[in-house]
Amino acid sequence: MTTRRVLCGWVNFNERVASHDALQAMLGAEGLSLGDVQVQASETGMLACTQPACSSATDLGAGCAAIVLGRPRWPEAALAARAQSDGQAAAVLAAWRDGGEHVLQAMQGNFAVVLVDSRQRRVVLAIDRSGIERLCFTLVGETLVFSTSARAVARHPLVAASISQQALYEYLYCHMVPSPDTAFVGVEKLLPAQAISFTGDALTRRFYWQLGYDIDHSSDDATLRQRFMELTEQGVARQNDEQRPTGAFLSGGTDSSTVSGMLGKVSGKAAETFSIGFDEEGFDELEFARITSRHFGTKPHEYYVTADDVVEAMPLIARAYDEPFGNASAAPTYFCAKMAREHGIEVVLAGDGGDEFFGGNERYAKQGVFEHYHRVPALLRNIMEPLVMKFPLGGSIMPLRKAQSYLQQARVPLPDRMETYNFLHRSPLLEILEPDFLQAVDTERPLELAREAYFRCGSSEMIERMMHLDHKTTLADNDLRKVTRMCEAAGVEVRFPFLDDDLIAFSGQLKPEHKVHKGRLRVLFKDALRGFLPDETITKSKHGFGLPFGIWLNEHGALKQLAEDALISLGKRGIVRPGYLDYLRREHASGHASYYGVMIWVLVELELWLQANATP
Repeated sequence: MTTRRVLCGWVNFNERVASHDALQAMLGAEGLSLGDVQVQASETGMLACTQPACSSATDLGAGCAAIVLGRPRWPEAALAARAQSDGQAAAVLAAWRDGGEHVLQAMQGNFAVVLVDSRQRRVVLAIDRSGIERLCFTLVGETLVFSTSARAVARHPLVAASISQQALYEYLYCHMVPSPDTAFVGVEKLLPAQAISFTGDALTRRFYWQLGYDIDHSSDDATLRQRFMELTEQGVARQNDEQRPTGAFLSGGTDSSTVSGMLGKVSGKAAETFSIGFDEEGFDELEFARITSRHFGTKPHEYYVTADDVVEAMPLIARAYDEPFGNASAAPTYFCAKMAREHGIEVVLAGDGGDEFFGGNERYAKQGVFEHYHRVPALLRNIMEPLVMKFPLGGSIMPLRKAQSYLQQARVPLPDRMETYNFLHRSPLLEILEPDFLQAVDTERPLELAREAYFRCGSSEMIERMMHLDHKTTLADNDLRKVTRMCEAAGVEVRFPFLDDDLIAFSGQLKPEHKVHKGRLRVLFKDALRGFLPDETITKSKHGFGLPFGIWLNEHGALKQLAEDALISLGKRGIVRPGYLDYLRREHASGHASYYGVMIWVLVELELWLQANATP
């Protein structure tokens, strides 16, 4: 038995391609062997999954097989009973027999599912609505290869995919590789609520679910606040595991504090909570976690992350992820999860998701200020812009300089405007990247992916569209990957109560002003929690598990050496220009340690990941 959560395999309806060597190559990419998985081999291919994270089932009479990773929930009683008695995969097969691909609409919770129907010559791959789980795939001739790991797909002998230059550019832009792209040429990953169907000669993609925006005009705010509290408690209750030791991450913010308080309420005992601190001014948030802990009477556990810990964590992070991953808070997340495991916790609840469905990110309010400009009549804008932008010496006059900055940003449409301060927009690309590398990539691709998600939203409201984009990029592509992979590396399972399907559906019934209004964030969310959370928690600014990497980089010899060695090596790869690396070093040392430390972390992790994946 392993704590790893991996499934992989391939299907070819026209040619037998079963090979234990190929399966071992895929598993080996994730440090596993055939002894770590349960294998189903057939005339059409092979399926493998780790236990107990996955459930597998076969219906020989119907010629069907299924693998399910995760904890799907079945609102339909008969399917829930089938899952309870025979396993999740058996419930999938039963739903497939009754309704075909409507099985996906019948599933809630977190899951990655692979279903093979040999008689109909059809394979279905899908992941859950929130994107908690993931699936990667590629089609080579008539063979569909898939896995929870892009690296495993790339290692299949039929695929043998190289690292994508395009993906490396997207990583430098986004600090992760945004879906549907992966780090490997020709390998894709599914977006939240996306499914593919493969029939042996054709592959189609579709979204089987989209958040509906059906505003509840019949309920007053008090009723909506009560409903929010009921659904939040239900979400925590559904994720609390009565059979296994369960705790909660506690940063001291509203999300983690709510989950911690609700865990104590639904379990009937003091919640075990786990918090991270930093012995660095401006970064340590432990006092807010302690306020929450005292308020709810939790059993608190604390750990101070040090620079030595970061030296340990950076190579570990590079090895753990199947793609380069540049979110520095992965390090404190790992040590928090590790602390939980050392205290006997097997399941930990996290507060991710509240921002993206209830309006918690600060940029929602900021972008609203810029959107006001577009309500000004075009004729007036055409008169005003030349006057402000071309005013003599305007850049030296503070009010005019601010007005010019406002207009420069306001004229950029959403969602592009959200990337105004991206590192790759702060200097000419030819000063950052090597010419040959730059010529090989599509620099517009990251923005095109953002626009697709932004405009695919089922609402025309700016706030809803930004949250829809953040659901895909900030949550599914970034934060969920950070937390799930680091918890897996530490040996604990993580669950997300705020991603409960009923709670998400409820968010679609709220008016935009219930989420963001006149600069206030999470309006109904916070109003509902008044009296449940401490006042200090409600009013604190957002922080999370921030990391003082940039500051420590100036002070800690081993960390500085690790980073410098990585940057020197990266400078020889023909990706980032050595002159730009020198620029980052200078700016970092000149008093902007935290700001430039972000990009240095991203670049160091890239080099460590390339080394871990044996890239010449």
